[in-house]
Amino acid sequence: MKTSQVRIIGGDWRGRKLEFPSTVQQLRPTPARIRETLFNWLSPVIDGARCLDLYAGSGALGVEALSRGAADATFVESDIVSARLLQQNLARLGSKSKVYTMDARRFVRQVGGKWDIVFLDPPYRHGMLQQILRFLHEHDCLAKQALIYIESERELDDLKLPPDWHYLKQKKAGQIKYYLVSNNSE
Repeated sequence: MKTSQVRIIGGDWRGRKLEFPSTVQQLRPTPARIRETLFNWLSPVIDGARCLDLYAGSGALGVEALSRGAADATFVESDIVSARLLQQNLARLGSKSKVYTMDARRFVRQVGGKWDIVFLDPPYRHGMLQQILRFLHEHDCLAKQALIYIESERELDDLKLPPDWHYLKQKKAGQIKYYLVSNNSE
Protein backbone atom coordinates (compact mmCIF):
# COMPACT_ATOMS: atom_id res chain seq x y z
CA MET A 1 0.00 0.00 0.00
CA LYS A 2 1.26 3.46 -0.92
CA THR A 3 1.31 5.89 1.98
CA SER A 4 1.98 9.57 2.52
CA GLN A 5 2.88 11.36 5.74
CA VAL A 6 1.76 14.35 7.75
CA ARG A 7 3.88 15.82 10.55
CA ILE A 8 2.57 16.76 14.00
CA ILE A 9 3.47 20.43 14.47
CA GLY A 10 3.17 21.00 18.22
CA GLY A 11 3.14 19.51 21.69
CA ASP A 12 4.68 16.31 23.04
CA TRP A 13 4.67 14.54 19.67
CA ARG A 14 5.95 17.50 17.68
CA GLY A 15 7.91 16.32 14.64
CA ARG A 16 6.43 12.80 14.70
CA LYS A 17 4.86 11.64 11.45
CA LEU A 18 1.53 10.01 10.79
CA GLU A 19 1.16 7.74 7.79
CA PHE A 20 -2.04 7.71 5.77
CA PRO A 21 -3.01 5.95 2.53
CA SER A 22 -2.17 8.03 -0.51
CA THR A 23 -4.65 6.03 -2.59
CA VAL A 24 -7.80 7.33 -0.84
CA GLN A 25 -8.93 10.24 -3.04
CA GLN A 26 -11.04 12.10 -0.46
CA LEU A 27 -8.29 12.08 2.17
CA ARG A 28 -6.51 15.45 2.46
CA PRO A 29 -4.98 16.21 5.87
CA THR A 30 -5.49 19.74 7.16
CA PRO A 31 -2.41 21.77 6.13
CA ALA A 32 0.12 22.66 8.84
CA ARG A 33 -0.52 26.42 8.73
CA ILE A 34 -4.27 25.90 9.25
CA ARG A 35 -3.61 23.45 12.11
CA GLU A 36 -1.31 26.04 13.69
CA THR A 37 -4.05 28.69 13.53
CA LEU A 38 -6.68 26.25 14.82
CA PHE A 39 -4.60 25.19 17.82
CA ASN A 40 -3.74 28.80 18.61
CA TRP A 41 -7.51 29.36 18.80
CA LEU A 42 -7.92 26.25 20.99
CA SER A 43 -4.88 26.78 23.24
CA PRO A 44 -6.90 28.19 26.20
CA VAL A 45 -9.20 25.11 26.27
CA ILE A 46 -7.27 22.16 24.82
CA ASP A 47 -5.69 20.98 28.08
CA GLY A 48 -7.84 18.17 29.48
CA ALA A 49 -10.45 18.40 26.69
CA ARG A 50 -12.38 15.41 25.33
CA CYS A 51 -12.12 15.57 21.54
CA LEU A 52 -14.01 13.90 18.71
CA ASP A 53 -12.37 13.70 15.29
CA LEU A 54 -15.19 12.87 12.87
CA TYR A 55 -14.11 12.07 9.30
CA ALA A 56 -10.67 11.52 10.86
CA GLY A 57 -8.73 10.43 7.76
CA SER A 58 -5.08 10.68 8.81
CA GLY A 59 -6.15 11.64 12.34
CA ALA A 60 -3.95 14.74 12.21
CA LEU A 61 -6.43 16.97 14.07
CA GLY A 62 -7.18 14.55 16.90
CA VAL A 63 -3.53 13.50 17.28
CA GLU A 64 -2.46 17.15 17.31
CA ALA A 65 -5.00 17.73 20.11
CA LEU A 66 -3.62 14.79 22.11
CA SER A 67 -0.07 16.02 21.55
CA ARG A 68 -1.06 19.41 22.98
CA GLY A 69 -2.70 18.10 26.16
CA ALA A 70 -6.21 16.90 25.33
CA ALA A 71 -7.32 14.23 27.82
CA ASP A 72 -8.84 12.02 25.14
CA ALA A 73 -9.60 11.85 21.43
CA THR A 74 -12.07 9.56 19.71
CA PHE A 75 -11.57 9.00 16.00
CA VAL A 76 -14.25 8.09 13.45
CA GLU A 77 -13.24 7.05 9.93
CA SER A 78 -15.38 5.11 7.47
CA ASP A 79 -12.53 3.97 5.21
CA ILE A 80 -11.19 0.71 6.65
CA VAL A 81 -7.64 1.13 5.29
CA SER A 82 -7.35 4.66 6.70
CA ALA A 83 -8.82 3.55 10.05
CA ARG A 84 -6.35 0.65 10.37
CA LEU A 85 -3.38 2.89 9.57
CA LEU A 86 -4.63 5.48 12.06
CA GLN A 87 -4.89 2.79 14.76
CA GLN A 88 -1.29 1.73 13.99
CA ASN A 89 -0.12 5.37 14.22
CA LEU A 90 -1.83 5.79 17.60
CA ALA A 91 -0.30 2.56 18.91
CA ARG A 92 3.15 3.70 17.76
CA LEU A 93 2.65 6.95 19.69
CA GLY A 94 1.52 5.03 22.79
CA SER A 95 -2.04 6.35 22.66
CA LYS A 96 -4.95 4.16 23.71
CA SER A 97 -7.46 6.32 21.80
CA LYS A 98 -10.32 4.48 20.14
CA VAL A 99 -10.83 4.41 16.37
CA TYR A 100 -14.34 3.63 15.14
CA THR A 101 -14.57 2.34 11.58
CA MET A 102 -18.02 3.60 10.68
CA ASP A 103 -19.95 6.41 9.06
CA ALA A 104 -19.81 9.64 11.10
CA ARG A 105 -23.60 10.09 11.05
CA ARG A 106 -24.14 6.55 12.36
CA PHE A 107 -21.54 7.14 15.08
CA VAL A 108 -23.30 10.30 16.30
CA ARG A 109 -26.67 8.50 16.37
CA GLN A 110 -25.43 5.31 18.08
CA VAL A 111 -22.37 5.93 20.26
CA GLY A 112 -22.80 7.83 23.51
CA GLY A 113 -20.49 10.49 24.84
CA LYS A 114 -20.08 14.20 25.41
CA TRP A 115 -17.25 16.03 23.69
CA ASP A 116 -15.69 19.39 24.45
CA ILE A 117 -14.13 19.83 21.00
CA VAL A 118 -15.31 18.31 17.72
CA PHE A 119 -13.28 18.37 14.51
CA LEU A 120 -15.38 18.27 11.31
CA ASP A 121 -13.51 17.92 8.03
CA PRO A 122 -15.77 15.82 5.79
CA PRO A 123 -15.05 15.10 2.12
CA TYR A 124 -15.68 18.23 0.08
CA ARG A 125 -18.59 18.64 -2.30
CA HIS A 126 -20.65 15.74 -0.93
CA GLY A 127 -23.18 17.74 1.12
CA MET A 128 -22.26 16.02 4.40
CA LEU A 129 -21.51 19.07 6.51
CA GLN A 130 -25.03 20.43 6.99
CA GLN A 131 -26.37 17.01 7.92
CA ILE A 132 -23.65 16.22 10.48
CA LEU A 133 -24.13 19.63 12.14
CA ARG A 134 -27.82 18.82 12.56
CA PHE A 135 -26.99 15.33 13.93
CA LEU A 136 -24.54 16.77 16.49
CA HIS A 137 -27.20 19.21 17.65
CA GLU A 138 -30.03 16.65 17.83
CA HIS A 139 -28.18 13.74 19.46
CA ASP A 140 -26.89 15.43 22.63
CA CYS A 141 -23.22 14.54 22.23
CA LEU A 142 -21.73 17.97 22.91
CA ALA A 143 -20.63 19.43 26.23
CA LYS A 144 -22.43 22.60 27.32
CA GLN A 145 -19.68 24.92 26.05
CA ALA A 146 -18.39 22.76 23.19
CA LEU A 147 -16.29 24.10 20.35
CA ILE A 148 -16.72 22.76 16.83
CA TYR A 149 -14.03 23.16 14.19
CA ILE A 150 -15.46 23.09 10.65
CA GLU A 151 -13.37 22.83 7.50
CA SER A 152 -14.97 23.10 4.06
CA GLU A 153 -14.36 23.91 0.45
CA ARG A 154 -13.98 27.65 -0.11
CA GLU A 155 -16.99 27.90 -2.41
CA LEU A 156 -19.44 26.57 0.22
CA ASP A 157 -21.58 29.61 1.02
CA ASP A 158 -24.75 28.49 2.71
CA LEU A 159 -23.77 26.88 6.02
CA LYS A 160 -26.69 27.11 8.44
CA LEU A 161 -25.76 26.57 12.07
CA PRO A 162 -28.22 24.90 14.47
CA PRO A 163 -30.18 27.14 16.89
CA ASP A 164 -28.06 28.85 19.58
CA TRP A 165 -24.79 28.02 17.77
CA HIS A 166 -22.60 30.88 16.63
CA TYR A 167 -19.35 31.58 14.82
CA LEU A 168 -16.35 32.52 16.96
CA LYS A 169 -13.68 32.64 14.25
CA GLN A 170 -13.49 32.14 10.49
CA LYS A 171 -10.71 32.26 7.93
CA LYS A 172 -9.82 31.26 4.39
CA ALA A 173 -6.61 29.74 3.08
CA GLY A 174 -6.21 28.70 -0.54
CA GLN A 175 -9.23 26.58 -1.47
CA ILE A 176 -10.23 26.03 2.18
CA LYS A 177 -12.65 27.87 4.45
CA TYR A 178 -12.49 27.07 8.17
CA TYR A 179 -14.44 28.08 11.24
CA LEU A 180 -14.55 27.75 14.98
CA VAL A 181 -18.12 27.53 16.24
CA SER A 182 -19.69 27.32 19.70
CA ASN A 183 -22.88 25.42 20.51
CA ASN A 184 -23.75 27.90 23.24
CA SER A 185 -25.06 31.41 22.56
CA GLU A 186 -23.82 32.76 25.91
